[in-house]
Amino acid sequence: MQRSISYKNPVTPYLYVVIFLIYTALSGVYLFFPPLLAILFIFFSKALKQEDPVSFFLILFCLLLFEAENGYALFSTIIYFAFIYRYVIPKITQNLGCAECIKLLTVILIYVGFFIFHSILSNIFLLPTPTINYYIIYYIAVEFLIMSIL
Repeated sequence: MQRSISYKNPVTPYLYVVIFLIYTALSGVYLFFPPLLAILFIFFSKALKQEDPVSFFLILFCLLLFEAENGYALFSTIIYFAFIYRYVIPKITQNLGCAECIKLLTVILIYVGFFIFHSILSNIFLLPTPTINYYIIYYIAVEFLIMSIL
């Protein structure tokens, strides 16, 4: 999807942000919509690999919107994603050869790891301790299916 012949930057990042804004509003009302945290991580890592600043800042905006919607500390997802992208994911891809196993482990790591990361932050800064519920298993399963399609 191109804008014109002379300006060949795709408009898909802008479209993704608009869809995410609508989806975030719906996921706040309906609990069976997963928050798409792992999908945001995939877009975050793709924007870093392609060195696309427009996509990267749009993803950062979506992450800030995610934090505001769910009541997390400011920039906590960005710091966690940067840490995971830089230190953990390279080790996982180096040690595992199965692409589907890497995707499943990434989704699990994003959700469970972010809960642990947010628990550590809440203990350090004396914030309310986060709680985990059984919806997380459903979210992991749905986002793994979505990630398998991507």
